[in-house]
Amino acid sequence: MIIADLSKIEGRVYPARRRTQNIVGGQSPIQAQHFCIGLVTLEPRGGQVPWHNQEQEEVYFILEGTGEMCLGQERQILTAGQAVYIPPGVYHQLTNIGDTPLKMIYCYGPAGEVAHWRQELEGTLPRAGIEAPPLPEGAWPQFTGGPKD
Repeated sequence: MIIADLSKIEGRVYPARRRTQNIVGGQSPIQAQHFCIGLVTLEPRGGQVPWHNQEQEEVYFILEGTGEMCLGQERQILTAGQAVYIPPGVYHQLTNIGDTPLKMIYCYGPAGEVAHWRQELEGTLPRAGIEAPPLPEGAWPQFTGGPKD
């Protein structure tokens, strides 16, 4: 039996002020071909999964906190207990707009790494409105920096 124990999965901290712990896929002891699952913690007031897209379809499920979800040209506030479906290829961003950490579970498939993890660490994320479509009007700005920001 293979068990992933979050208390033993250090995860990775990203420049956009979030921590990602892989539950299935990535650095987890559990690997699957058809999907990946993880826990993400966004720091208060601006921790973010920056504007990006990917080939996989995905779901974000908010466990705690309040976030601004941008999906294509839509923008909406998400709170604990809500989930959002992200179709393949559609740009999206989640920003913690609250004063407490935002915790969410992601699930995407098929399994595999998504490019925005590497791009964020390298400081090469496509910029909204320049190399990527613009964010919806009024959206929290996209984090575009690298490891030193």
